[in-house]
Amino acid sequence: MEPVTDPQDILLATLRDTDRDRYLACLLSPQEKRAPLAALYAFNAEIARVRDVVREALPGEIRLQWWRDLLEGTAHGDAGGNPVAVGLLAAIDEYRLPRDTLMAMIDARIRDLYDDPIADRHELEGYAGETASALIQLASLILSAEDAPRSAEAAGHAGVAQSIAGLILLLPLHRRRGQLHVPLDILAATGLDRDAFLAGDERDRISAAIEGFAGLGLEHLSKARRAGSVPKALFPAFLPVALVEPVLGRALKERAAVLDHDIQPPQWRRQLRLMKAQFLQRF
Repeated sequence: MEPVTDPQDILLATLRDTDRDRYLACLLSPQEKRAPLAALYAFNAEIARVRDVVREALPGEIRLQWWRDLLEGTAHGDAGGNPVAVGLLAAIDEYRLPRDTLMAMIDARIRDLYDDPIADRHELEGYAGETASALIQLASLILSAEDAPRSAEAAGHAGVAQSIAGLILLLPLHRRRGQLHVPLDILAATGLDRDAFLAGDERDRISAAIEGFAGLGLEHLSKARRAGSVPKALFPAFLPVALVEPVLGRALKERAAVLDHDIQPPQWRRQLRLMKAQFLQRF
């Protein structure tokens, strides 16, 4: 097999290995937009998985700082050997992506390196706004800068719903690490604290907390859908949001059991759902 040398193919291959769902969404995007979208999504995958590839927080902060330095033009060494970095810088220049938004995404990921809990839903919404919501808005700028402002409200709510679904999927991993992303005010409303939730013994209370968390995700998903129709040109940026509702619905059924096993639908179901969403233009 000949090595892959085309920059777009390299970016797509990288994305396929790090974020299969956004890789499929990328393939459902216009051909001429795939390379910049793949670079943006691969960058997001890279900063989102730092906790998975380092054992301590300091090396993780160093990795994140490298990306910050890259955006500020002060990175040490040649970034030319990193196709994601090259592709991201090209996308920033061509589509005038705001560097401040990208740097805020990096800074938000610092909290992933530590085990500090989220105080309340407002802190969670802020975290989601700087990560998942920002990613949708940046992808929208690549797809159509003219239409992007029209979808800002939908992107904000969709990103929160997407973040909550993702955090629910990660509950078994986070519990093993001693991490907690269910806001403390939701736990308090059910009579739990951080340690009791992570211990996993009070199943009825934990079930109530999971219901509240998933319910918050569904609330934001509903608001995203009511925010107005997403312009057709922008819809590929919202495609991954189509995968949110099955996860939240499963969490409401599984309740406390989501702490113990993976509830992610199989890949083939997710792929079919993305294709259906693209066909119907509904997430």
